[in-house]
Parts: sequence; structure tokens; C-alpha cells
Amino acid sequence: MPNTSLLTVERLCFERDDCNVFEQIDLRVNAGDIVQIEGINGSGKTTLLRLLTTALQPTSGTISYSGQSIDLCRYQYLSDILYLGHQPAVKMTLTAAENLRWMTAGSSACPETALVAVGLAGYVDVPCYSLSAGQHRRVALARLLMTDALVWFLDEPFTAIDKQGVGFLENCMRDHVKRGGAIVLSSHQDLRLDGVRKYQLMPHTDQRGL
Repeated sequence: MPNTSLLTVERLCFERDDCNVFEQIDLRVNAGDIVQIEGINGSGKTTLLRLLTTALQPTSGTISYSGQSIDLCRYQYLSDILYLGHQPAVKMTLTAAENLRWMTAGSSACPETALVAVGLAGYVDVPCYSLSAGQHRRVALARLLMTDALVWFLDEPFTAIDKQGVGFLENCMRDHVKRGGAIVLSSHQDLRLDGVRKYQLMPHTDQRGL
């Protein structure tokens, strides 16, 4: 598969309360890439993912999608990305299926089928306040089976899931990049996937570009 540049980050800086969280980040993500963001707690891994998904605005630097500034192709960019945060973000009063319909509005995929695939058969119509933390995470991960997004941003996706859930998630990631997608994730876990590129995030210093 030819390396088609999807995401390019150049000299990205971010300040909070007049202090640098990080600076001079250079990063390139190609079709078929899995890029794992590493760093100590507090180094800014979640902040970087939020910048890349436009939830935060950088202090300086540029983020480009398919060679164009995301400021100029914002709608297309947001349509082509999926972000799963550190928290599963389920609504406790809704059932698992209702949550998934809300999370993936507009998807033609079947929420019930996706929930069964992530191991929630029998819990599809159960309110989420009755489910465990691991089951909440599975509801969120079911989004991966319902999205057409090209670039996935995953923040600590292995939190609160068992070995079966880890295997499911790794298979989803493997299939996604085989189809030409790309993944940027933060995780302290060693991935059992081929070709993972690691980016060491070091706050307050120049970053090691990829």
C-alpha cells in the first residue's frame, strides 16, 4: 500500500495558563499507520489528541489533512475522524442500544449487531446505569463497528476491558488499517500489532518527529 499522507502536524505548540504543555511537535500519519503516543502521566497525551480532533486550538503550528489546512477543510475533516475519549461517555439513563444510536447518528449499521459483537448480547436493552465500567467501555467500542471514519483517535482505549475485549479492539484496529485507515492512540500497553510507530511525548522540550 502506498504511503498516502493523511495527517501532517508541523511545529505544534500548546500553552495553558502561560505554561508550555508541549512545543515543536512534528508528526506525520499515513494511510495504514498506527501511531502510539507515549509519555509519562501529565505529558500531554490527551491534550494532543484533543488538539488533533479540534476540541482544543493550538497556540501555534499547523495541522493539515490530505495536504490542506484543517481550517480550510474542517467539515470534511470532522466527517472523516472518530474520537474515543478516555471516558466512555455513555448516558446512564439510556440503554446500550439507545446510547449507540445517539453516538452514531446517521450510521446505517445495526446497533444491536454491533453490541452483540462486543460481547453485550443480553444487555442491548439494559439501562447503562445497571452495567459495569467494562461494559460501558464495550458500548463505546461498538462505535468502531459502525463508523466509516478514516482516521481514529483513541485515548487509552484499553482501559477497563478484559483480555477478550483487548483482542476484539486489536482486531478492529488491524482490520481498519488494512482497509487504508489510520489510527493515533495513547496507551501504556504494548500492542500485539505489526508496524506500530511510537511517538514519545516529552513536555517542555522539542519532540521527536515521525
